[in-house]
Amino acid sequence: MGRRTTAAMTATALLGATAAAAVVAVRTGRKAAAPVGFTTAAVTVHATAAGRVTLTRTLETLRPGVYALAATDGDPPARAVVGELLDVPAGEHTVVRRLVATTPDQGPPLTPGSRVTLTPQLYRGDPRSALGIEHQDITVPSELGPLPAWYVPNSRDIWVIALHGGLGATREQALNLLPRWQRDQLPVLVPGYRGDPGAPRAGEDTARLLGAAQWHDADAAVRHALHLGAQRVILHGWSTGATTALFTAARSPLAHRIAGIVLDSPVLDRAATRRALAARRGVPTPLLPLALAGAQGGLVPHDSDPPPLTAGPHGTPIPVLILHGPGDTIAPWDASRELAARHPEAVVLHTVRQAEHAAMWNADPAGYEEILRRFVTPLM
Repeated sequence: MGRRTTAAMTATALLGATAAAAVVAVRTGRKAAAPVGFTTAAVTVHATAAGRVTLTRTLETLRPGVYALAATDGDPPARAVVGELLDVPAGEHTVVRRLVATTPDQGPPLTPGSRVTLTPQLYRGDPRSALGIEHQDITVPSELGPLPAWYVPNSRDIWVIALHGGLGATREQALNLLPRWQRDQLPVLVPGYRGDPGAPRAGEDTARLLGAAQWHDADAAVRHALHLGAQRVILHGWSTGATTALFTAARSPLAHRIAGIVLDSPVLDRAATRRALAARRGVPTPLLPLALAGAQGGLVPHDSDPPPLTAGPHGTPIPVLILHGPGDTIAPWDASRELAARHPEAVVLHTVRQAEHAAMWNADPAGYEEILRRFVTPLM
């Protein structure tokens, strides 16, 4: 075996492991890594005061918006929600952010010297424990077996099916938006996928497929929502969950019951996303083309970019809202712009500046929720 072939196989193996590595901690029950796009490197809490916290200055702690700080140790670890930047002291390597809330039920308060990471997932737990929102723990029948799901009842007959991303995210990703859906009186179903904790394992490595395989599970969630009384559904997906939503709309026999699709940071150019993931994983740049070719050569038939938008029940494309921005280092924003340009009759693109992958809401919660309200209201 030649040196070049060996190097290519090594790089391909690294690339194939990249997406899976992002969810290993979630699957094994160990402390989860930060969602892809956010570093696992900890920063220091330098000081706390009423409504303020001082942190080491980094690119992440300078981000605009609302995030959670998660302590790297403690049982349970401290956790807090921080808001906008209040000060960037000249001549110091710190930033001051608004301390919005602490979560004493999930750990002690932050103290000077605490080591923390920044994450876009504000809440831990389920809707009841995290937000005080009543829900039911149910299972969704699927081709592989029962899938765990949260069901939050409400009064409307159009439901939201929230499809979490697969790159280090969990069902908790949907909790950021649950209060918004509650205000709109929308029932919400948040299903797990194959390979998630408590869900059946698939025979293939679904993590590296970046959302293509999970459409079967999303289709099962649509079917179960209709069984429970939904008349129509809105698919709201993040990252690879957004990819899953597009595959579901294109391939599900129930696509005519999909009233609209919301895509947050969609993975539309999967080769570009694999390159970004591989670079973070440490695959040498000269080997990237070989690694990509090797990985794609061994992929199953349904591993392809999302299919074109399909027509709804009246022959028109299903309405789509894309929330994305040029600051996404994992899923290229250009692919979202191109999709919107190809389908101006169906797609609304809302650009979010200075937002990392799957953190569009965090960068501008009020703006995100307002554009979401405008999109959803005509569908009700």
